Amino acid sequence: MTTTTSTGNSGGIYVLAAHPHWRDSRVNRRMLAAARAVPGIDVNDLYGSYPDFAIDVEAEQARLAKADLVVLVHPIQWYSMPALQKLWVDDVLGYGWAYGPGGTALQGKDLWLVATTGSPEAAYHPQNYHRYFFDAFLPPYEQTAALCGMRFLPPLVFYGARSASEADVASHVATFAQRLGSYPDWPEIEEIDACVACPVPESDRPADTNDIGQVVSSALQAAMAHGLAVTAADNGKAA
Repeated sequence: MTTTTSTGNSGGIYVLAAHPHWRDSRVNRRMLAAARAVPGIDVNDLYGSYPDFAIDVEAEQARLAKADLVVLVHPIQWYSMPALQKLWVDDVLGYGWAYGPGGTALQGKDLWLVATTGSPEAAYHPQNYHRYFFDAFLPPYEQTAALCGMRFLPPLVFYGARSASEADVASHVATFAQRLGSYPDWPEIEEIDACVACPVPESDRPADTNDIGQVVSSALQAAMAHGLAVTAADNGKAA
């Protein structure tokens, strides 16, 4: 399936759809199409936009800045998000921009997870093969929102995508589209308190690419200097 990025109209809602195998998708592909059909929504197919995994951080941050609601649409893979979606989180939600001192770009916005699973809901149970209820796998999403000062809205989850009936898929996609079109007029939103960003001190800031590069460069320079010194000493002995 060939996919492209649809920028839609600016403002409001930014939908990030991530599926590494669109041809095999029964539910996510239809939700992507449904999101694109809702007026005024910015929709990004991550695997279509970044097939080389080289994310345009500046462009993504600009799109996030315009949104009140950020929607993550993807299948659950190994109890988490697809690889490119995780890379997007790592690269785009930077220290000093999304969190940490001065990182207030996302404060006051909402984060909504729209996920699908291959397994039926009954499989997410202490007595079944996933061993936990599905909610047990949500803390990474919830804490990502909290660190950035975002409200984490109740997820919309479709279970058992592989074996679901066409009627169930169609009903779920319609619900998803209706929710997008009615935001922010969701009854449950009034009951969710605004989230105050979790402070991260400068001493705990993560190493960025430049920091790593400087460490590698310093190590190489030290190794080269040591090598030159050894060579000079050997030459002196030979003389």
